[in-house]
Amino acid sequence: MWPILLHLHLIPAVLYAVLGLYFWRARSTVSSELIPGMVRIERVLLVFALLAHGFALFEAIFPGGEMRFGFSIALSLAVWMAICFYWVETLYNRLDGLRGIVLPAGVLACVLAFFFPATNTLSDSSVASPVFRIHFIIAMLAYSVFMLAALHAMLMAVATKQLHNGRFSRALANLPPLLTMEALLFRLIGIAFVLLTLTLLTGIVFTETLFGTAFRFNHKSFFATISWFLFGILLIGRHFRGWRGRVALRWTLAGFITLMLAYIGSRFVIEVLLVDKA
Repeated sequence: MWPILLHLHLIPAVLYAVLGLYFWRARSTVSSELIPGMVRIERVLLVFALLAHGFALFEAIFPGGEMRFGFSIALSLAVWMAICFYWVETLYNRLDGLRGIVLPAGVLACVLAFFFPATNTLSDSSVASPVFRIHFIIAMLAYSVFMLAALHAMLMAVATKQLHNGRFSRALANLPPLLTMEALLFRLIGIAFVLLTLTLLTGIVFTETLFGTAFRFNHKSFFATISWFLFGILLIGRHFRGWRGRVALRWTLAGFITLMLAYIGSRFVIEVLLVDKA
């Protein structure tokens, strides 16, 4: 049964790849000025891909009443939520250029989940705890929004460089103005910062409930706290000093990388690099 469930990750991977090819071919036949935003049929197709991806994640995390988790599932879940946020945001803004990043990211995340399945089974006590479930959901929401912000920041960096060089590629021709993209970036960071704050608070409550102590110093808590400080400084700098452009992009990427090291990095070391020493 478990190998069959693993193959579920290949279905959304194929759907994302087909959608990416479809979007590219549909827009390569017309000039950039005539390229429309995401049309209804494309939104529906992307919803089917998201549903298949979500179902694969559910079966991977909760196989047979257990709860399994690992670095590949964490990454896949974060990418899935990020694509969901992207889908919603396209209802209000033209983000065609971002599609060239999120769809390949979806393919890569699903492939990694297939080749590196979760092997860490959580105990019954932690799975049954409502505090843990709240903490888990909020944490993954925070990771996913920060991932979308990081992808958005990288896209802005590429667009800014091309704009300064006087050459704008076809893939980025229909992006909204940079000021609009910058405002969207800080909206994402603000939402994610609130979620990360709640993640740290619920993590303290969860740790105290299970282990009788309010804080356990480990890789995850260290990197998550550092990331919280980095994004907090970025928001303060934006509010009081008007940080923008390259300064904002560098702080965003630094905070995101630190956050990924908080869980995905440590799980990767334990599950992949140190697997032979177990």
